[in-house]
Amino acid sequence: MAKIRLAVLVSGGGTNLQAIIDACAAGQIEAEIALVLSSRSKAFALQRAEKAGIQTVVCSPRHYNNTQQYSRAVSAELDKQEIDLIILAGFMSIFSSEFIAKYRNRIMNTHPSLLPSFGGRGCYGKRVHQQVLDYGVKISGATIMFVSEDIDTGPIILQEAVAVAEDETLESLQQKVLRLEHKLYPQAISLFAADRLQIRGRRVHILPAKTKS
Repeated sequence: MAKIRLAVLVSGGGTNLQAIIDACAAGQIEAEIALVLSSRSKAFALQRAEKAGIQTVVCSPRHYNNTQQYSRAVSAELDKQEIDLIILAGFMSIFSSEFIAKYRNRIMNTHPSLLPSFGGRGCYGKRVHQQVLDYGVKISGATIMFVSEDIDTGPIILQEAVAVAEDETLESLQQKVLRLEHKLYPQAISLFAADRLQIRGRRVHILPAKTKS
């Protein structure tokens, strides 16, 4: 079976990118990262990609007049590489509805909470964990989902919970959830690559693994 071609879109340090690079290298995913696209030229994730010999490109939204123009520019870069699946890994730019529709159910994102709790506009990074702690919930976790037009509302692929300890700090919770993301993201990509994800309405059904003849 031919490996699917991934594009990983980044804006920062790229720890999820590294987890996916490592999983591909270990043969855990039938995929290759064909492109790493960053919205920031100084993103450390670019160094991770270059070290792994992966093609990179910087596409900054500051160089475009609006979301539509930016989305078309990113789309052009993706189409050059014949990308099968787009992975958002700490990517901090928003795409147009036209872009989302073009790649429907071919864009994945991760969120550091158990959606639909603690999600939506303005809920990202440490802000999510602070809201979790402020609210006093006993569990948090990570969510891998397909991207839809509204923020953090797409069909959920995988979720896993972690306990919020009595003495939990923002930093300790962030690290707990990040370790979950590093585990779940490669799993979700592997399921997609194996054609085991079937979407019915809002629900993503995970099909049984195909037996080898």
